[in-house]
Amino acid sequence: MDHDYPYPEWGPGTFLAQLAPELVTELLALGVRRRFEAGHVLIRQGDRGTHVELLLLGFVKVTTLAGDADTLLSVRMPGELLGETAVLTGAPRNATVTTCGRVISVVLSGPAFEGFLRRRPDAMRLVTASVVGQLQFANRRRTDFGAYPAHIRLARVLIEIADGCGRSRPDGSVEIGVTLSQPELATMIGIAQATVQKAMQELRGKGLIETGYRRLVVCDLPALRAMTNV
Repeated sequence: MDHDYPYPEWGPGTFLAQLAPELVTELLALGVRRRFEAGHVLIRQGDRGTHVELLLLGFVKVTTLAGDADTLLSVRMPGELLGETAVLTGAPRNATVTTCGRVISVVLSGPAFEGFLRRRPDAMRLVTASVVGQLQFANRRRTDFGAYPAHIRLARVLIEIADGCGRSRPDGSVEIGVTLSQPELATMIGIAQATVQKAMQELRGKGLIETGYRRLVVCDLPALRAMTNV
């Protein structure tokens, strides 16, 4: 593997951000670095879990096929570990991971990843905590579906994405670094597209967001948090 890549700061709370630097170096050396453009499928739902991916640069969308429609589950950022559940359990992939733009990742075979975890119990504990965190996130999202009106659900999702994929601007606003369509947002929070349009209009009217062609800006992230108690 090429070691001269200038690794960026990992996203807050991600697997690589929490792993000790010497373990990050060891883990990345076990894999192969790959580059992809937008729209490339890194992991496909239903496939056998033969490898994991460590996201170094760029963002990816995680979707699942339910019936005839794709549902957007999350957007993942640099530092994330992808595909570990299928590798560790032997179950088929439960979601598809697609690049949002230019992406650099490191691909590790399942046996190499599992061997690393056996040698490094601290890393195994982080992986376990990550899987538990994903389950808690899914449960919290289901609770949000039933407990909050559409504009609050939308605001909560925008906060999550801004925290992970946002770019701070000089005026204090945060530009979402990933292009998300209204249909994708609708599937992510379990409402109709027309309801998303109304919810976005409500947030715009409060001065909390700005939207344009392939562009979404959170104008006042603290106010958005206050509105949703996040």
